Amino acid sequence: MQFKRIKKNVNGVLLLDKPLGFSSNQALQKVKWLYSAAKAGHTGTLDPLATGLLPICLGEATKFAQYVTDAYKTYFATIKLGATTTTGDAEGEVLTTAPVNVSATQFAAACKQFIGEISQMPPMYSALKHEGRALYEYAREGVDIARQSRLIHISSIIVEKFEADFAQITVVCSKGTYIRTLAEDIGAALGCGAHLIGLRRTETAGYLLAQAITIEQLEALSIEARAALLLPVDSAIESLPKVVLNADAAFYMMQGQSVWQAGKTPGGDLRLYDEQNKFLGLGFLQDDGKIAPKRLVQIKD
Repeated sequence: MQFKRIKKNVNGVLLLDKPLGFSSNQALQKVKWLYSAAKAGHTGTLDPLATGLLPICLGEATKFAQYVTDAYKTYFATIKLGATTTTGDAEGEVLTTAPVNVSATQFAAACKQFIGEISQMPPMYSALKHEGRALYEYAREGVDIARQSRLIHISSIIVEKFEADFAQITVVCSKGTYIRTLAEDIGAALGCGAHLIGLRRTETAGYLLAQAITIEQLEALSIEARAALLLPVDSAIESLPKVVLNADAAFYMMQGQSVWQAGKTPGGDLRLYDEQNKFLGLGFLQDDGKIAPKRLVQIKD
């Protein structure tokens, strides 16, 4: 007789070091299973070829996953010059090859062209949807779907290493940036072509890779030790202004009502707490000066 696994109300954020070869969803499902969590979601897709920081939101933290997904991210990328591939990375078949006569100065200058707001064409080998199917499914069938370029923002590109036909760069960029495409575009600007051969996410939304744990390490821990690894639900939105509500205001807020708050309240989304510093959820300042609930949490002490 097979027993049904009991799902638990687990709340918090786990910083996972996603392994090579796992899709983001496979990593998510593994973590969800290890925690017996009723609800979980990840915060920005990493390709199977990519490794590194993948924050997993569990339970009530899923209500704020979008804030992590929308945050700027930092990647450590390894680029091979002199060849393009069907996928833009090492998983694809080689399309073109060319001699590489590029100096470190020329490579750095090419990278600088892509700093700031730029237009980028999403690759066919991506999880973007077209009529309900991922683009990579069409690509595997040899079907090319017309795509629209979109504006992204690259804050910085630092050249960490360059030698002959090999380079390593650190990129800080907005969500929706494809580092594979960036590698291809740098190669095109240099006239020799390029593709990505390694990618590691190192930071997002204030979370650091140094804080992350591998799946193997997680599997080896007790249930109690796993629970101790979870960061608080509100860690996902620490960049937002904090407002502490008095007892009456906190009570009515949790009933879904707008409340007055003494003093000057910043605009935009707000992290709300009661006088015991218990996180209540997200609110926002209305035009009438009241704070209205936006996304409240239900976490039992």
